[in-house]
Amino acid sequence: MASYLESYGAVEEHKARQRRFIKLGVLLAIVVAIVGTVAYALFKNFSEESRAKEFLQLMANQQYQDAYRLWGCTEATPCRDYSFPKFMDDWGPKSGHANASAAKISMSQSCGSGVLIRLDYPGAEAVTLWVERKNDILSFAPWPECPGKHWHIGTFLRGLFSH
Repeated sequence: MASYLESYGAVEEHKARQRRFIKLGVLLAIVVAIVGTVAYALFKNFSEESRAKEFLQLMANQQYQDAYRLWGCTEATPCRDYSFPKFMDDWGPKSGHANASAAKISMSQSCGSGVLIRLDYPGAEAVTLWVERKNDILSFAPWPECPGKHWHIGTFLRGLFSH
């Protein structure tokens, strides 16, 4: 049978290992929460941002009919309030937004049933698009930013990692 002092040291060593395990578990939980929050802020609008990038790519390749389709409009069923000639006035080669390859997404903000995406053009006015979540159809945004106060964590993090 082990003496009292030998078993006392074993108990203390066991308690020390338990404390280290608990500290490691808490630290790991905090790291997972931080990484998860950052990943969510960066990627929550990934699908909608991809749609806007697809639009910019089509515009850069001068595939205007395909880009017009992303607005939910086709030659067979043109949009009632946004005809193809009007689309070309806004986005075509003679517009202020003709240089689609130079455009950058500067903001992506969830807002109700869609996402606001701001496109910055060098030497031209920024354009804010609306991407509807349920069908990925593009349109002009009703506001430059979502109404009310918002944290711009995703925009802040993209600014940190974009350089």
